[in-house]
Amino acid sequence: MDKIKIPKATARRLPLYYRYLNFLKDEGKEKVSSTEFSDAVQVDSASIRRDFSYFGALGKRGYGYDVESLLNFFKKILNQDTLTNVALVGVGNLGHALLNYNFKRSNNIRISAAFDVDPKITGTILSGVPVYNMAEMKKQLEEQQISIAILSVPQPVAQKTADEMMEAGIRGIMNFTPIRLSAPNGVRIQNVDLATELQTLIYFLDSDRKHQDELEN
Repeated sequence: MDKIKIPKATARRLPLYYRYLNFLKDEGKEKVSSTEFSDAVQVDSASIRRDFSYFGALGKRGYGYDVESLLNFFKKILNQDTLTNVALVGVGNLGHALLNYNFKRSNNIRISAAFDVDPKITGTILSGVPVYNMAEMKKQLEEQQISIAILSVPQPVAQKTADEMMEAGIRGIMNFTPIRLSAPNGVRIQNVDLATELQTLIYFLDSDRKHQDELEN
């Protein structure tokens, strides 16, 4: 299949669509309307139609979407048949939680190696994942041909660690540290800031409450 260039916002929504389609298949549903799809994934129907339009005609007017066909299509788009090994760099409290989680609901993503400086855990296996000393990181990443990593180290060493990861061939980093990493062209950084996301949620909840109070007064 030829590579399709799509907007970032659309790319972010594709895994959400795929998860919902899996749910529908498990429920035994054979088709779903655009309205049902929109209500379930909380994405307006216009955005869904626009997202799908990048891939051609995926539905039929008056029928909706065939669940199995759409599921198989997104399975290929998202490379669900290919296992991707991911490294975890930094096994603190968050790192331990990520190891315990280890994408158990996904068939195509697995943390296969972890790295830390703590001698109490290096050389051990946690949640089925070997934990190596940071001194072995470059060697292991290259030998295991891992190109994607999760970064959850302390802030002061985040950029230095990221640089070492990129030198070892890492081309995609999910960054759980609070700093914005510098990276050369060809390396993608996905920033995950839990505090910011929660603060945003609190802001909108507070705004909704104030708006409701204004309506009632």
